[in-house]
Amino acid sequence: MQDDLTLIMDDTADLMKKAIGHLELELTKIRAGKANPQILDGITVDYYGAPTLLSQVANISVVDARTLTIQPWEKNMLQPIERAIIAANLGINPQNDGIIIRMFLPPLTEERRKELVKRVNGEGEQAKVAIRNIRREAIESIKKLQKDGLSEDTAKDAEADVQQLTDKHIALIDKHCEAKDKEIMAI
Repeated sequence: MQDDLTLIMDDTADLMKKAIGHLELELTKIRAGKANPQILDGITVDYYGAPTLLSQVANISVVDARTLTIQPWEKNMLQPIERAIIAANLGINPQNDGIIIRMFLPPLTEERRKELVKRVNGEGEQAKVAIRNIRREAIESIKKLQKDGLSEDTAKDAEADVQQLTDKHIALIDKHCEAKDKEIMAI
């Protein structure tokens, strides 16, 4: 019984860490004024009929604070890469010179910064929902163990531990979102 409870607590903590990791990954994709190759993460290119990540068909580098360059490993990949970037709707137009693709990131307007802050807060809210769902599943598992013979006091203590873990991770989400908001609103 105690082993099952330990397993539930470990799984819950692990799943919550993964939810935080996912939030961190999503927040790095939201640009905050500086050129960052991670804004291109997740963009897939048609590579001879197979959808392939952009980072696997080209070298992405930061030239300066507002410029990214994309050097495809094969020259015939310039057009598919350009189409994929346009289709990703990043708000940045790629410029193809026949050798490399340059992306000039325009300075963020106040209106665009507010949109990005809303997007950050939306990602944070999704992460909180994920954490709460993990909590609900853990508490349901604890209640099943209680029906199978776990003492009521032990079950209540375990539920309190799950709630404490949930509160800790939700505070961490708020901290990440607040830091990203400050980064976006800094001029």
